[in-house]
Amino acid sequence: MNRMVSKKPEHETIYQQVKEMILFGEVVPGQPVTIHGLAETIGTGVTPAREAIRRLTAEGALVTLENRRIEVPAMTDHRLQQIELARLTVEPELAEMATNFINISDIEQLEHYDGLIDAAIQNGDVRSYLEANYRFHFTLYDVADAQILRRIADTLWLRVGPSLRVVCGRYGTANLIDHHRAATTALRDGNAAKVKAAIEEDIRQGIDFIRQAAAS
Repeated sequence: MNRMVSKKPEHETIYQQVKEMILFGEVVPGQPVTIHGLAETIGTGVTPAREAIRRLTAEGALVTLENRRIEVPAMTDHRLQQIELARLTVEPELAEMATNFINISDIEQLEHYDGLIDAAIQNGDVRSYLEANYRFHFTLYDVADAQILRRIADTLWLRVGPSLRVVCGRYGTANLIDHHRAATTALRDGNAAKVKAAIEEDIRQGIDFIRQAAAS
């Protein structure tokens, strides 16, 4: 019997494309985003582009200014403090929860993404680094099967991704040291406390990287 393959609606596909443009720093803070410009860049119609902008504005990834200009918001220290607090509250818990459900196949997938991260750092490939880093974290978080917390984490990444892209673009990837190897080792050992600690340190490093760059 043939299985029916479900196809995502166009507006959902376009939303995901625009979301990844923001997550992985293809749209930088302060850069204007227009419906027609976005539609032309992606190669879609005005309606799905408008819907993607509407959804991403509701999620805080985009803001509408008084002059109706739409852009990725600039990072401020106050915003960064809030993001840091929220990420350190939500994401280590997701990682700890995932430890109870993870299997060898999941861990191998995480190790694959960690390898891509290492290669991107070595090659100075910022776009690949940001994407592989996101895939690593959310592959882990998905295992926790905690959709409310996962959605919160995703929204937080939308708010911080563009700033990390700017910092990496300015200073390169050579100084990035992730804690993913410690996390996957702890996952293989079934040590939830060490998994949680590794993700906490990974988050702190990323936030500190942005903060130090802003202060320089």
